[in-house]
Amino acid sequence: MNSQQSPAVSRGIASPRGVSRLNAENTFTQRYDSLLDMFETAVARYPEHTAFTNLGASLSYRELDKRSRALAAYFQHQVGVVAGQRIGLMLPNCLQYPIALFAIIRCGAIVVNINPLYTARELRHQLHDSGIDTLVILSNFAHTVQQVMADSPVKHVIVSELGDEHSPLRRKVIHFMLHYIKKKVPKWQIAHQSYRDCLKQGQDLPYRRPVIGLDDIALLQYTGGTTGVAKGAMLTHGNLLANIEQIKAVYGDLLVPGQEKIVSVLPLYHIFALMINCLLFVEQGASNLLITNPLDMDSWVASLKKINFSVLSGVNTLYARLLNHSGFRQLDFSALKISVAGGMPIQSHVAEQWQSLTGVPIIEGYGLTECSPLVAVNPLSIQQHTGTIGLPIASTEIVLLDEQGSPVPVGQPGELCVKGPQVMKGYWRHSQETSSVIDTEGWFHTGDIALITEQGLLKLVDRKKDIIIVSGFNVYPSEIEAVLDEHPLISEAVAVGVTSEVSGEAVKVFVVRKEVSLTEAQIIRHCREQLTGYKVPKIIEFRDTLPKNPLGKVLRHALTTVVQPEE
Repeated sequence: MNSQQSPAVSRGIASPRGVSRLNAENTFTQRYDSLLDMFETAVARYPEHTAFTNLGASLSYRELDKRSRALAAYFQHQVGVVAGQRIGLMLPNCLQYPIALFAIIRCGAIVVNINPLYTARELRHQLHDSGIDTLVILSNFAHTVQQVMADSPVKHVIVSELGDEHSPLRRKVIHFMLHYIKKKVPKWQIAHQSYRDCLKQGQDLPYRRPVIGLDDIALLQYTGGTTGVAKGAMLTHGNLLANIEQIKAVYGDLLVPGQEKIVSVLPLYHIFALMINCLLFVEQGASNLLITNPLDMDSWVASLKKINFSVLSGVNTLYARLLNHSGFRQLDFSALKISVAGGMPIQSHVAEQWQSLTGVPIIEGYGLTECSPLVAVNPLSIQQHTGTIGLPIASTEIVLLDEQGSPVPVGQPGELCVKGPQVMKGYWRHSQETSSVIDTEGWFHTGDIALITEQGLLKLVDRKKDIIIVSGFNVYPSEIEAVLDEHPLISEAVAVGVTSEVSGEAVKVFVVRKEVSLTEAQIIRHCREQLTGYKVPKIIEFRDTLPKNPLGKVLRHALTTVVQPEE
């Protein structure tokens, strides 16, 4: 392992009463008044350093400052954006994402990340629930927005082409390839402003810096619940800044400000990548390579040959695919310091092969959207995969509770509950849901079951919720079931997670048909029209009946599960 453990790494302290409770030994100092303060400090320190690179084009911190300021001025004067207003970002990993992100922050407005692959049904709910007034999108996804505009609260749509931040010639090439060769931009027609026009107008408009406090909401990050209804976790400037400092306490002196080179394969609209790859490393003045299409592995793996990348974050699926890519195995890993993983458990054989190839262990952690996200992580001193989620990070308390709400003995499983400065303010417009997960003492009840091992590390053993985790993304069975219930030939349906060698888990559905003519292909086609790709069932099993308890509730655990083979 070519790293050293920092003295700032959290070490858990078990309760002297022998109950399962861990407190981080160290604390951190709050350095900034807001994310805006953090951003302004970073661009002042590293103006000429490269901030982001994508598809051959780069932005320095000075250029990021100039462009985000222009877009912020446009928001303020031409759209009328004020502090606390929600603005949606429906963008993949591209240069427009950090520009728009920090433009929103510079207005004191609230960022609402939206998965660009959402179907119209999924998008409609999030727009209504958040009350988004303004939406920034890529033209590739404008056809989806068009389907919901008539009954949405959105009044202003800003549309960008993927090549908008590139040179004129390169911009034309990207536009031609996407529109006419690859045909990745379906036809659409909605009232909008072009991204480039907005920047041009904003350059000549005065920007007014708002007053922002640590308790102000910076981000509405949507997650599902036990009911499957998507809710916006209200993450404040203080929550996100706290998590930045907590993560820095883990990495210690291993990170060199202004020198790190990061690879962002995971989508920035996901809280894991947004925190680890964007916010943390902007504060560090790092250079970030944004991968727009992670499925085109040949292309982006080839781009890694041009940089001596020092940090890579991913999920088990990504690491496994990289290990199986011949071009990746030929890269120079001498600069690699940190490989971090979250979102889904890392398989032992993947961790072992990764360390053998790169010389760097995968540092596995645990987090949730509601916690900004990081809660616990393995120490950097580990020599091999531990199969655990490590220890609580700085200023974080963890307790494991039984069904009665009492701490369980060490070594016994209990619901993992968290208290710390990174825990969300609550769910947007869902006070009842908030009170159901954050108790009167401030403990956030995660719904995950864990225990403390003999080595004093936290280990996840089960999930209290029925969430299915596909390649690090949460999939809620009730959402899939609601879509299946809409099919006229389905009598009953239930969705479960099954083990998958490809994605950690895959969606399997058990279906009771109204007519035997119903086929698997028809069900999958119906789901694809209503659900994002990773939510679409991979396995369909027809049953005459579903097992139920005396009250009529389906017994999920009584249903047979199978291993989904490699694709």
